[in-house]
Amino acid sequence: KVTRHSIPAFLAFSAAQQDISDNTFTKVQFNTEKYDVDGTYDNSTNYRFTPAVAGKYNLYAQVGAYGISNTSQDITIDIYKNGSSYVQQRQGFSDMAIQNGGTYSLHTSATLISDADDYFEVYLKMNTNGVNARIDYNASLLYTFFGGYKLIT
Repeated sequence: KVTRHSIPAFLAFSAAQQDISDNTFTKVQFNTEKYDVDGTYDNSTNYRFTPAVAGKYNLYAQVGAYGISNTSQDITIDIYKNGSSYVQQRQGFSDMAIQNGGTYSLHTSATLISDADDYFEVYLKMNTNGVNARIDYNASLLYTFFGGYKLIT
């Protein structure tokens, strides 16, 4: 029998641009929920997932960003567990890769073990040669998002 908090699942996304400082890890504000089965994702204050039930989880995130000056060296996306980096994906590229207003998307995912009170957040860092960067969004499709679900074991 499936009961409340037996299979937590959520999908949140960004519904607005977010400016970030150069070469600094910044928490991504996934401020809109597509779904949140058990109310375990906070989309207004901490922008974090707290499972409320121990188990194995599949978490995934994608963030699109660009350097405001249209030049960038690399982009890194992290899933944090309890305030520390736990999963990281990094991509380096030449300045040519995202000139002329192009946005670069980076995706990461992991299957991990969680206690009921662990919490997970997504951080992004973009090296933009001394100028700020911007996390992008798309109003008509999922573009910058964070989701997860408990695996049935």
